[in-house]
Amino acid sequence: MNSGDKHVIRQLVDAYLQKYVTRDGSLTDHFNENFSGFNCGDNFLVKGLTIQALADTIAVATGFFAIHAPIEDQVLLQETALLVLIFHKESSGWKISHSSISTPSHLDKDSEGGPLQLLTKRNQILENQLTEQANQLSEAKDKLQIANEKLAQEIVEHKQVEAALRKSETHFRMMTENAADVVWRLDSEYRFNYISPSDEKQRGYRADEVIGHHVFEIFDEEGIASIKRAAQQRYESEQRGMPLTNVTFEARHRCKDGSWIWGEICYNPELDSHGKVVGFYGISREITERKQMQDQVRQLAFYDPLTKLPNRHLLNDRLRQTMAVNKRKGCYGALMFLDLDNFKPINDTHGHIAGDLLLIEVAQRLKGCMREMDTIARFGGDEFIVVLSELKTDEARSFKQAHVVAEKIRTTLADLYQLTANYPGKESTYIEHSCTASIGVALFLGQEVSIDDLLKWADISMYKAKEAGRNSIRFYNPAEHLS
Repeated sequence: MNSGDKHVIRQLVDAYLQKYVTRDGSLTDHFNENFSGFNCGDNFLVKGLTIQALADTIAVATGFFAIHAPIEDQVLLQETALLVLIFHKESSGWKISHSSISTPSHLDKDSEGGPLQLLTKRNQILENQLTEQANQLSEAKDKLQIANEKLAQEIVEHKQVEAALRKSETHFRMMTENAADVVWRLDSEYRFNYISPSDEKQRGYRADEVIGHHVFEIFDEEGIASIKRAAQQRYESEQRGMPLTNVTFEARHRCKDGSWIWGEICYNPELDSHGKVVGFYGISREITERKQMQDQVRQLAFYDPLTKLPNRHLLNDRLRQTMAVNKRKGCYGALMFLDLDNFKPINDTHGHIAGDLLLIEVAQRLKGCMREMDTIARFGGDEFIVVLSELKTDEARSFKQAHVVAEKIRTTLADLYQLTANYPGKESTYIEHSCTASIGVALFLGQEVSIDDLLKWADISMYKAKEAGRNSIRFYNPAEHLS
């Protein structure tokens, strides 16, 4: 046999071994049509290959395999087997016509308990384990698939929630930033962490000039007191198990230019999952015009529009309060009824404009004679009422104290009046006028007498002062009245 054929057969053996070891099905491509023998499924390692030519078209290749077979003690047993390959040269080239493997008799597959039998059993165990692992992997894959699908669904839902939150936030900002009212939020220490742009329109402060500042900085003392009262009421309500919500109060707000506006504040506490207050949120609405209208209505309802003194309605309320305080403290009070003695001539001579100026001046002089706690009211026309509160606990000393005040009033009102009247279409007119007052005084203790009776007693005393020559003082004496 020439070297070229040997080389081809050698390559065929190598190809046979490579495909045999890897169990490649294309191994049969190298067999001729009359191939006989068998293809063992065991994995052997070949050693010592010999190629001999039996004829020009027939060759034989022999080699020894090292077989590693298991035994019972798990130590691999190494044995040698003989591989014989017979080749036939055909028109298409060399082909394998026969293969055989010779093994020692104790490695016979049919021998009971032999290493090959053990190997087969062990392979079966391994196949079973592989099958079980494959099943477990399949189950794990199914579970992973389910988990992935659930995660994908959660991601979709999360994105939907995020989109909803963004839409809600956009809607919130659109509402708050375009609302006329100021929307704000405080932390637990009463510091701003949000305020809407409306505040800049109302008070002139930008949001960055307010964020981080304490809420007390925008209120006056009365407003700060209102917040503290609301906080105390909220605390007391929480202690009773009745949380206070929608707290509303009115307060003046400081503006950047130094002016003040009135605002109505409505707020609620912000609670965490444990019910602890972590902040506050609310709305402030400007009510300056409403407050002005309320003040005007109150002024018309309770004050004389000319002199700005309390009228009869407010007088009755102040008198009731005074009587209640005097009763609680055991002090006397006094009610004075004043009537001007020479008022009509100024109206007749200079007109009602001059008369109004005189009444305004009388009111100012009366204010200069009184304490802050006392009340002065215009009763009507040229009549005035003075209420003295919290005199002495002794009647005689209270009488003396009231007389001192009445005398001060009498002398003050008797001074000459110098007035400047402005008539429509005319130059200012300077007027001098003398006017005195007759004063009737009634002492009272607590609420032992009605307001109507008290006014009647002082009125009776005032007429006695007029009968005595005017510009004088008379005290009501119950004994004289009964006689």
